[in-house]
Amino acid sequence: MQNSQKIKTPQEKEDYSAYQEDLAFQKELNILRNDFYYKMIDSKDISLVDFFYHPLDTLSGDAYSARVIDEHRTFYLLVDGMGKGISASLTAMAVTIFINHMIDKMIEHESFSLDILIKESMDFMKPILLDEEALSIDYILFDSYFSQLDYAKFSMPPFLLEDFNNNILKIKSNNPPMSKWTLTYNINTYLVQNIHKFLFYSDGIVENSTKEELPYNHFIEDDFRSSFTREEMKENILNKLTAQEDDLTFIFINKLELNEKTLVQKNVFETSLESVENANQWYESICKNGSSVIAFNELFMNAYEHGNLALDADTKHKLLLEDTYFETLLTLEKDCDKKITVKIYKIKNLSSEYMVTQIIDEGNGFDTNLLTTIFRNSKKFNGRGVFVSRKNSMGIYFNSKGNSVLFLNKL
Repeated sequence: MQNSQKIKTPQEKEDYSAYQEDLAFQKELNILRNDFYYKMIDSKDISLVDFFYHPLDTLSGDAYSARVIDEHRTFYLLVDGMGKGISASLTAMAVTIFINHMIDKMIEHESFSLDILIKESMDFMKPILLDEEALSIDYILFDSYFSQLDYAKFSMPPFLLEDFNNNILKIKSNNPPMSKWTLTYNINTYLVQNIHKFLFYSDGIVENSTKEELPYNHFIEDDFRSSFTREEMKENILNKLTAQEDDLTFIFINKLELNEKTLVQKNVFETSLESVENANQWYESICKNGSSVIAFNELFMNAYEHGNLALDADTKHKLLLEDTYFETLLTLEKDCDKKITVKIYKIKNLSSEYMVTQIIDEGNGFDTNLLTTIFRNSKKFNGRGVFVSRKNSMGIYFNSKGNSVLFLNKL
């Protein structure tokens, strides 16, 4: 439908409205920058970073971003505009756009400063905010080298942190809500060397009514303690809530203990179709979970063909159309001496146990942000292995290079 055409019938109006809502939501997704799309943090320890973003309406008053600053530092932004509807959404999106632009420039010039970022974004927002409007916002900076968390919380719900003894710690706001009258702000530091799990969230989650006729704030600590992954946290929340009353957003980070103590199996395979079959049989003999086996089959095949053999998606499609796919694989593998390593870990969280499978190839890797475009167009075949693996696990995560992937399943 051309924008210049006059919309006449009710059906045309409804279709046009749905079209505009879809465009608006796609624009929001482009604004919410996520450098951890299917990616783990692997600078020092391995940490899994996950997000849950569920707006109440098409135009959300919540926003978030997750950015890689450098080898050791990562930045997270969580925004909650006052009220609901267009005004809250415009405020949330404006500050998110500006902060991401500032971060891009700082990264380009290797000059990132949390203090400057807060000051400049505050100066940018103050003329935009209405006289009685307030903005809740979290600025969060992790430094894995120094094991510290720097933060400025402007009237957001407390961070929840879990230490290695399963104690839940709270970090409360150190600033009032941001307004056009705000003049100063505080940045504080918290040492996190003994912390293995983090939860950052907007107030829409904790203020929502539950089936127990209490706000969810009464349950969030216990649910966080019992959750090992984002999927479990999401399930815990949605199972307790009544109808959704506000935008729901959270960031869930879990630092894994992948070491000799938790390693239970390891095997190294040649790059060959025969090894693909051997690896699948070996894994199936260890893991009786059908979903885990499906995820392994897909990801191991990806390591074989796309990783070590460097077969790109377009070439693969062409070979399949020409019916020369397997013939080409057999030719390519003759000159390939690269290996594929598989490691299986078992980790306990309270009364539950989880299996973490890691597949490492010796290829050049890839940028997982490419999957964003692929998965938004379901008609494309690219990324099928990753898509199937995601559906058959509690999450899949690539390293920063893109040549190592791990996935989780509950035992």
